[in-house]
Amino acid sequence: MRILVVGAGAIGGYYGGRLAAAGQDVTFLVRARRAGELAKNGLQISRPAGDLHLPNPKTVSARELKDHYDLVLLSCKAYDLEGAIHDFAPAVGPQTSILPLLNGMRHMDVLDRRFGAARVLGGLCMISTTLEAGGRVAHLNKLHILAFGERDGSTSPRVEAISKAFAGANFVARQTETILQEMWEKWVFIASCAGITCLMRSIIGDIVAAGGAEQCTGLLAECAAVAGSQGHPPSSASLELSRSLLTAAGSPLAASMWRDMERGAQIEAGHMIGDLLQRGAERKVPTPLLRVVYTHLRTYELRRERESAGN
Repeated sequence: MRILVVGAGAIGGYYGGRLAAAGQDVTFLVRARRAGELAKNGLQISRPAGDLHLPNPKTVSARELKDHYDLVLLSCKAYDLEGAIHDFAPAVGPQTSILPLLNGMRHMDVLDRRFGAARVLGGLCMISTTLEAGGRVAHLNKLHILAFGERDGSTSPRVEAISKAFAGANFVARQTETILQEMWEKWVFIASCAGITCLMRSIIGDIVAAGGAEQCTGLLAECAAVAGSQGHPPSSASLELSRSLLTAAGSPLAASMWRDMERGAQIEAGHMIGDLLQRGAERKVPTPLLRVVYTHLRTYELRRERESAGN
């Protein structure tokens, strides 16, 4: 199976690197700066599932991309989606499958319109990674799951082939018949965690200590209600786990979006929170806390844009 990994950042670099190390035919679609880092230092992944160094990972630029691939693994940030689609489109042929790992659901609509729903699988990942100075991918804990499947719940030959290709890599690959439900459940949790930690500008433990557990669970309830209005109510087990994580005393848990805000970086406000808010409004789901969260995030984005324009 010929696999094109779009980008070689914290997520794409990790899963693509593990697949390449397992002997799969992996090519990374990268821009010039990242191509230079990989040519100089190779692809490096550190701890805890074992350090990995690939001295000469295969790379290609958008300008050079001509061949079709069997699988496109897409793990960009939502605000880079349109650019990524433009870059990898030449790789999509009659038999190509696209496996996106973004949070939320808006990207599915975008990919469906561009390539047709039949090409787009459901997918998600559960991992904590960061790209360090010099381009090394740091894996921050032991969790490294990649789940995928047909959106209609069927088991297809292409999904079986992907499962076989992923089986030998050093991460947990899980084929599932309920991928859409799992994507919605992850979105509910991620939106709740990102929403409350960005709004309060702190970790869960501090928010709980300050008396904010009720706000944490209130935001979770609103996000879950929106998912339910879309036909994907989170399971009781999923909600219980989310509740426990969002109200744990002393927890260092915080969303990556909060960390991005802390360093003045671009965030996925519209994709992660705005889209959820809009879907709730269409079904007349009351979401007052979610609206406050989105207003806070948009205020940050507008200020950042103004300050960037002034420099």
